[in-house]
Parts: sequence; C-alpha cells; structure tokens
Amino acid sequence: PTESGFTTDVLALYDWAKARSGNSSILFWGHSLGTGIATNVARKLQEERGVQVDAVVLESPYTNIRDAAAHIPITKIYRQFPGFGYLILDSLALGNMFFRSDENVKVLACPLLILHAEDDDMVPSHLGRKLFETAHSAYKDKTKVKFITFPEKLGLGHDYISFNPELPTLVK
Repeated sequence: PTESGFTTDVLALYDWAKARSGNSSILFWGHSLGTGIATNVARKLQEERGVQVDAVVLESPYTNIRDAAAHIPITKIYRQFPGFGYLILDSLALGNMFFRSDENVKVLACPLLILHAEDDDMVPSHLGRKLFETAHSAYKDKTKVKFITFPEKLGLGHDYISFNPELPTLVK
C-alpha cells in the first residue's frame, strides 16, 4: 500500500458513494493512519474538483507520519541511537509516505472534528492537539473546527473511542 494508492482508493469510494447517496451527507471518518488518508482525500477533492466534503472526523490523529512514527511505542528503544531519524523516520519519506494532515487541514474549509483519548499510547494526544491548533489557526471560520478529548479514566486508549456511548451525540 502507498499513500497515493490509499488516496486513489478513497476517491473511488467517494465517487461510488456520492453517485448512490442522493442528497445524503458524506463525511470522512479516519482513525489513526486513516486520518492522514481522510485529510489527503478531502484536500484533493477541494483543490482538484472544487468539492467540499460535508465533514471530516479524525479519531486519534497525528500531524504527519514522521511525527507519528517518532512517537509510537515500538520506536521508543531505537530513539536513543544515532541515525534513528535518518534510518527510521526518513525511510518513510523515501517510500513517499508523508500523510501531512498538518498541511492538509490548513486548506480545508469543511467542518473538522478531532477526537483523541488522553490515554492513547499509540498516537499521543499532544499530536491531536497540535493538529487542532494548526487547523484552528488556518480556518477562517473557527467554529468549524472542534477538538474533543476523552479523559484517561474512561480507558478508551487508541482504539476504543467508538465505544463511548456519548459519541453519537458529540459527533452530531
């Protein structure tokens, strides 16, 4: 899988859904790696087709894949070694994997909701907060950008925000 391939696949899915949805709203909901895909596609639709999706929801997002890789638990042991940035982090760029959500949200205009659990041990919540701050600074209509954190005591971590019974109300 490649970043370009993911983006192309989701564009095809969007076209398929749009052709069958009538006037129903279509939003992109990305989780973890999918947040980079969601922002890529929303930006591509906006810039290349002049189409704005109805909303983008990002669950456990990161700023860009390099930042995410620098913070995931599996890299913790390697961070102390010289060359970590070059050998590990830069290899993503060599494979054309960037997922620059931080750059993508700067040009979006659709409603944007960012969800992050404080006890996320895969993608630290400070990356979600930083992404929100980037979007909030760039959006002309600040009311279209929201950030919701879930307290550690809920134990939602990286994968269980969708289990929160209040989620439908929060998203609506």
